Amino acid sequence: MSDPAQAVEARIETIEGGVTAPAGFVAGGAYAGIKTYGPEPRLDVGILASDRDCTVAGVYTQNAVVGEPVRLTRQRAAGGVARAIVANSGCSNVATGAQGVEDALRMTAFAAAKLGVDEQHVLVASTGVIGRLLPMDRIESGVDAVEVTETGGEDFARAIMTTDTHPKQAAVRVEAAGRAYTVGGVAKGSGMIHPDMATMFGFLTTDAPAERDWLQATLRRVCDRSFNMIDVDMDTSTSDTVLLLASGAAGGEPVTDGHPAADALEQAIEVVSVTLARQLARDGEGANTLIEVVVEGAASAEDARLCARTISSSPLVKTMVTGRDPNWGRVLMAAGRSGAALDLAAASVWIGEHIAFERGAPASTSEAAISAAMDTEEVAIRIDLASGDATATAWGCDLTAEYVSINADYTT
Repeated sequence: MSDPAQAVEARIETIEGGVTAPAGFVAGGAYAGIKTYGPEPRLDVGILASDRDCTVAGVYTQNAVVGEPVRLTRQRAAGGVARAIVANSGCSNVATGAQGVEDALRMTAFAAAKLGVDEQHVLVASTGVIGRLLPMDRIESGVDAVEVTETGGEDFARAIMTTDTHPKQAAVRVEAAGRAYTVGGVAKGSGMIHPDMATMFGFLTTDAPAERDWLQATLRRVCDRSFNMIDVDMDTSTSDTVLLLASGAAGGEPVTDGHPAADALEQAIEVVSVTLARQLARDGEGANTLIEVVVEGAASAEDARLCARTISSSPLVKTMVTGRDPNWGRVLMAAGRSGAALDLAAASVWIGEHIAFERGAPASTSEAAISAAMDTEEVAIRIDLASGDATATAWGCDLTAEYVSINADYTT
């Protein structure tokens, strides 16, 4: 973080748009016939590009089984400069051997040739079924068909969708230290969502100038408070990738530690990331209800995050919400097994606005009231661990029969 003494008050405003909201970014999508499912328009190849070299930061899946696009992107992004991202859905290019390595390279070559940029500055992301080779003839024709424009952000968002039911976008404008910056983003993910740095796909852009080390550290902090706090099904994808491109088109000195706008820009990046994270959790496969879990009174920030994620990912908590079952003891159970310090004699649990467990004992709130509090599209669960003053928020969704149906038939 920047020096608090130099931080200035920021004004952050939500604006229309997504990944192309910052100046100089263009995007688009096309259908190449790779993906055979999903809502119309069914797009499966997309390109995001900048009109200039960008500083880039990235965080990636920690799964030991990792896709070739992740390996290539991680290697290239480590150089600190990127110009474009080419992505596809329908096939993840994971567990595909030497051919998969070659296909990831060829995919970036196709995009580089189309855009007229250095191939080494093109990053790649693929999502979909594991263990199948990319249909490179279709990839090539799809890349060729993509038209990148300043209004093509939604098509790009659709092109990276798998079982998502709708595209996910967000953008804000922030004013600080005499400058105005824009931050935009898109994300995709509906199943296999339990990020372990990073998440599904999250592509963020900004027209702010940024020093690379600061950008990387900022992205990691932001992901820990946003994308890394969501859960659908406790499975961490083999292709999880979050990338942040900073073009510098807004002008000024690069933002780094000590810059008066550093905190404001980080806040703006976090607003976009949290908005996308909530959209991802709400669109969990088969989900009807977004679950927001707030942990208070934790001994440390680590404890707070650990407890919040454990509750939001608990199958029993999820099904409690599915059935509107006032079984609040499942919240305590999940908190207790999380490993976070908890003082049961002083702890409290709320479902919606109703207190269910108060300072170590069941509250007088009726079960009917607790059940009614879960009969909504967004359920709030709050727990006070009574062990400190740290807090954290996590997001999840209910678990329905439709989730089983979607994943039982995913490849057939």
